[in-house]
Amino acid sequence: MEFASLSLLPPLLAIALALLTRNVIPALFCGVWLGATMLNGWNPLIGLYASFKDFVIPSAGDEWSATVLIYCGLFGVLITLLQRTGGAQAIARAISRKVGTARGAQGATMGLGVLIFFEDYFNALTVGSVMRPITDRMRVSREKLAYIVDSTSAPMCLLGPVSTWVVFVMGLIGTQLDALEISGSEYVTYLTTIPLNFYAWLALGMILFIVVTQRDFGPMAAAEERARSTGKLLADDAQPPSDRAVTEMQGVPEESSRKRNMLVPILVLVGLIPPLFLWTGNFPENDLVIAIGEAEGGLSILLATFIAVVVGFAMGMQQKLFDFREAMELFVMGIKSMTLVYIILILAWSIGSVTSSLGTADYLVALVQQGVPPSLIPVLLFLLGGLVAFTTGTSYGTFAIMIPIAMPVAMALDISLALAVAAVLSGGIFGDHCSPISDTTILSSAGSSCDHIDHVRTQLPYALCTGVSAIVAFFLAGLVPGIVALAGGLATLLILAYGLNRLWSTRSATREAS
Repeated sequence: MEFASLSLLPPLLAIALALLTRNVIPALFCGVWLGATMLNGWNPLIGLYASFKDFVIPSAGDEWSATVLIYCGLFGVLITLLQRTGGAQAIARAISRKVGTARGAQGATMGLGVLIFFEDYFNALTVGSVMRPITDRMRVSREKLAYIVDSTSAPMCLLGPVSTWVVFVMGLIGTQLDALEISGSEYVTYLTTIPLNFYAWLALGMILFIVVTQRDFGPMAAAEERARSTGKLLADDAQPPSDRAVTEMQGVPEESSRKRNMLVPILVLVGLIPPLFLWTGNFPENDLVIAIGEAEGGLSILLATFIAVVVGFAMGMQQKLFDFREAMELFVMGIKSMTLVYIILILAWSIGSVTSSLGTADYLVALVQQGVPPSLIPVLLFLLGGLVAFTTGTSYGTFAIMIPIAMPVAMALDISLALAVAAVLSGGIFGDHCSPISDTTILSSAGSSCDHIDHVRTQLPYALCTGVSAIVAFFLAGLVPGIVALAGGLATLLILAYGLNRLWSTRSATREAS
């Protein structure tokens, strides 16, 4: 059945409801229900029945979906375990002993944020709460601390080789690979997006520029001047989150925490993935390239995560941080922590099936071919992803809505699949960094004990500067190799940052003179 422009209604409804309700779950379900209704003669009751029978249940019940859901749960267990054993706090304390300047404190905060690449919530809360006493001692404003925490957490979750975000995105990519009848590993496909995730790279570049040069601008410069000159780490009217709420996130007392409690499980996790890929890809019967391409990525990560969890539990019990009974309680708690991810994933898979049945991608391809140059598609995907993430406050929901559209369009227009997915991922992070209702932005404020509105207000100019640079990079990526495009984006970033710093300094000098 050909629905032409009407095939856009389910994803557009999902986007519109996500913007209005700021909740992606009912938005996605309504999109699925509308699509199923359209496919069943516009009968809403039959559409409700078909939503579950033809889309939601099949999406949740096949072997691939079960694999994704299980390793999502295991990731939740691993993150809960790492919080409980306090390894990150021990690493932060070791770093703090070598910090003696404001620049060093900011650099150490960035370094710890890069190290904890496997979960954004854990990153935001841990880095902020652990590094806060260090940055306070060096008179670094809470606004600057919150910015560094926020701008490392989400980017690193998509630039690291494995994380809760990677698990989620792999689930979306794998479904589209099957629908488009493309052979290959969803994990390898994801890895190809990492070099092209321009906003994530440029966000880290922006932090590095600010930390090394100390050339702040906008409200952040005023906050830093206040902290340095008066020692006031917060504005006079600031309302930071309760310190008690932050300290409750710490795992174990200082004397019981060990660096190895985080390093060993993560090294086990990352170290096991390559050999498991080769094993599931039937190496050495297949050569290296073929084995990687045919590897069962989901199963490989599932096994690696399970073994890392077992190792972490064994270390915690050996150190008497908890007994076997509490270990099982932690296991269940970790599974429960991923419930929201389960729901969003299943609904995302479902709406992807709906749009495929309606021919949404085919219509978009035809529409795009009529008026938009293919070289602009990555820019449009980035901007739309940023808009959805900004207004909904969720990168996960943005990925769920946009990837099922971006991948078919990219294949049909012969655009790099990795570039199209990377544009969506970058847009999701960009909107997340600008949004006052973003969960990671809120947690960064909480972990840093910074007034939330002050955090958003001081971070916004930096995020917009990085976003403009990413637009340049994605435009160039449609014309030149990715590394050249990234270089162009980086050059734009440096020019903008230097220029805005000079402009701010000139205005400040003028105000002081008058």
